[in-house]
Amino acid sequence: MLKESPRGAVRLIRHRATGQRFVLRQFTGSAEVYQRLLGCTCPNLPAVFEAVSQGDRHIVLEEYIQGDNLGELLQSALCSPRETRDIALQICRALWTLHSMSAVHRDVKPENIILRGDNAVLIDFDAARLHKPEASAGTQILGTVGFAAPEQYGLSQSDLRSDIYSLGVLINVMLTGEHPSKKLVEGRMGRVVQRCTQVNPAKRYQTILRLMEAIE
Repeated sequence: MLKESPRGAVRLIRHRATGQRFVLRQFTGSAEVYQRLLGCTCPNLPAVFEAVSQGDRHIVLEEYIQGDNLGELLQSALCSPRETRDIALQICRALWTLHSMSAVHRDVKPENIILRGDNAVLIDFDAARLHKPEASAGTQILGTVGFAAPEQYGLSQSDLRSDIYSLGVLINVMLTGEHPSKKLVEGRMGRVVQRCTQVNPAKRYQTILRLMEAIE
C-alpha cells in the first residue's frame, strides 16, 4: 500500500509474467484528468494505461516511477541553482502538457516530484481538476498548505495560474529550504519567485510558457 485516505487507496502491483510494477489507484470523486491523460506521452508525467469508472468510483492503472523523491532529498540538502533550474523547467513541461488539456494539477510540491535519473517526473493527480471557465469557485478545497495558491482555499476557482504559484514556492524551497514569505531567494530567481507567488493571479505569469522563458 503506497497511500490510503477516505477517498481511496493507492497500491503498488506487479505483473506476474513480466515482473513490471504499476500503480493501481482506486478512488471516488473525479477521474476526468486521468481520462485525458490516456495515451499521453510526456517524459515528465507518468503514463496512464487504463482509467475505468462506474458511477463515482474509479480505477486507474498508471506507470510506476522509480527514483528519488525530491521531498526526501530536500530534508538533507538544498538544490544547486543549476539543479533547481533543470528541475523547474521539466516541471514546467509537465504542467504545459496538463494545461494544454485544461487540467490544473493543484498539488505541485517536492513530495510529488520523482527524480528518475536526469528526468524530473510530476506525479499524483488526486487533487487535479479540469479548469471550467464558467465556474466561480473550485468544487473542493484540495492542495497542500504552503504550496497551494490562495484561490485554492475557496476564494475563486483554481486555474492554470494556481500551478504557477505552487511552482514559485517550490523553486524557493529548493534553493533556500523556506517558504518565500519567510526567506526569499536572492537575485533574478528571487524576482521570478516573487512574481509567481503574487496573491492576485492577474499579477503572476499568465502562462507556463512565460514562466519557462523567465527561468531560462
